[in-house]
Amino acid sequence: MSAAAAAGWWAGHRIRVLLPALFLAPVLFFVLASPRSSPSFFAPPVSREHLPSGSRVIWAQRRAVEWRPCGWWQRKAMPAPGSRNGYIRIDCYGGLNQLRRDLCDGIAVARLLNATMVLPKFEVAAYWNESSGFADVFDVDYFIEQTRGYVEVVKDMPEEIALKEPFKVDCRKRKGHFDYVESVLPTLLEHRYISLTPAVSQRRDRNPSYAKASYCQGCYNALRLNKKVEAKAIELLQVIPKPFLSLHLRFEPDMVAYTRCAYNGLSSDSLGAIEAARGEDRKVLIGDDARLWRNRGKCPLTPGETAFILQALGIPTETNIYLAAGDGLMELEGFTSVYKNMYTKSSLLAHEDFERMHGNTKAALDYYVSVNSDAYVATFFGNMDKMVTAMRTMQGLQKTLVLSRRAFANYTAAGLAGDQLSKAMWDAHRADYVMGRGSALPEHCFCEFKL
Repeated sequence: MSAAAAAGWWAGHRIRVLLPALFLAPVLFFVLASPRSSPSFFAPPVSREHLPSGSRVIWAQRRAVEWRPCGWWQRKAMPAPGSRNGYIRIDCYGGLNQLRRDLCDGIAVARLLNATMVLPKFEVAAYWNESSGFADVFDVDYFIEQTRGYVEVVKDMPEEIALKEPFKVDCRKRKGHFDYVESVLPTLLEHRYISLTPAVSQRRDRNPSYAKASYCQGCYNALRLNKKVEAKAIELLQVIPKPFLSLHLRFEPDMVAYTRCAYNGLSSDSLGAIEAARGEDRKVLIGDDARLWRNRGKCPLTPGETAFILQALGIPTETNIYLAAGDGLMELEGFTSVYKNMYTKSSLLAHEDFERMHGNTKAALDYYVSVNSDAYVATFFGNMDKMVTAMRTMQGLQKTLVLSRRAFANYTAAGLAGDQLSKAMWDAHRADYVMGRGSALPEHCFCEFKL
């Protein structure tokens, strides 16, 4: 077609061509320009300027400090001497994350004592509906490979060692700080094979660097779910509507009874369940003791209080929320009446699958989903929260926050309520988030980076 003919055709057809384009342009702009991943609540901040006054979107605040894994323990391993002092098995008790806590401490102790570590023993616990072992949850071969160079881990021992029961060393009830080398190494040298339950309160910062490095590597780089459990966790993660926030909510009868806190406005069913779990040695605190205890942040947040704080942090009520929690939560309607898009393991997995699972498997699913969620919020800084926040920090996932029970208790004690309380909670949590507090373990595995 010649230039003159083309010009003539355009003159006669330009309206037919341009008119649809005029109608389609806004549609195309909307499709191409609109965000495809997360709504504004999950989106990162767009500039270093703070949001306008009155805007409360917690994740959109520019952070001044972040915790990240320290490089010193990741750069190189610190091999142990060639000869070993014996074999050590770590005996772990409780739920999954308590088991993991004991195991992590045990890895450091094994390296400290220059012992060969055999696969840990997860003690059977009827209370946790649990009878699974280490290999039922974690990838054994991966654990052995990833700890190589930090601490020696083996599946099998020499026959003369394997045929006898290990000498039991239980450090759980030891008071104060003690030296494992002074108090446990002589027993290891004498018996050559011991089982050890680590002390809960022992300070890790006093350990030499090679023991610290072994702890960090073993705890945060060497533990991953075995293929079967991971496949189920991935299946669960895939069916949760995206994007979503994982909430670890704690308000079970035994927990409330353990803390000795009193609550007003609970249902008769909840009060009865708490009283049944209380026992003789967990009487409710009263008077000044109760006020001091609550103002120190020792009392769990109720689901209704949790919903109030999440709203104060700018978390929209239509947010998809995965509830990472066990059975027995009380007063849940105080949360679901505000946040209705809530999902759980039992609501998303096939009933047959869920019923066959042990307590450790269920906890592992919550752990995996929480580590890989768009955002994670905890109401109580327990064993799971410490592990999840640490693993999210390892992966650079900074949308992580532990709600401040102390701030809520002190502001409500001062008489704040409604908008005043909401603003106060926003200010307290914004300061925590901006300064990197309440999102990672401030221990030797993590270092503070100013942004």
